[in-house]
Amino acid sequence: MKTPQIVKELEEAVEQLGIRVRREKGNFRGGICIRNEEEFLMLNRVHPPEVHLAILAEAMRSMDVDTVYLKPLVRQALEDAWARQDVVEIQTEDED
Repeated sequence: MKTPQIVKELEEAVEQLGIRVRREKGNFRGGICIRNEEEFLMLNRVHPPEVHLAILAEAMRSMDVDTVYLKPLVRQALEDAWARQDVVEIQTEDED
């Protein structure tokens, strides 16, 4: 399964969890935002699907993803992204 399809599946899962996903252009990375007491997930339209995957994975880390169905390949991609983020955090902590 290609990255754009995985991103689409993850976006649908986020929406099933009650958070609207918006794609906009601008000078931002993306992530969970709250505006007028509404929570939504922003993705920067100009970023590649790999960045969208990382942003979705970061946001979904705090969500109850076990309550929505994810195809096995999509779940594996999500878990792989979480593992990569853990490595980045560990490397950042060690550098201090």
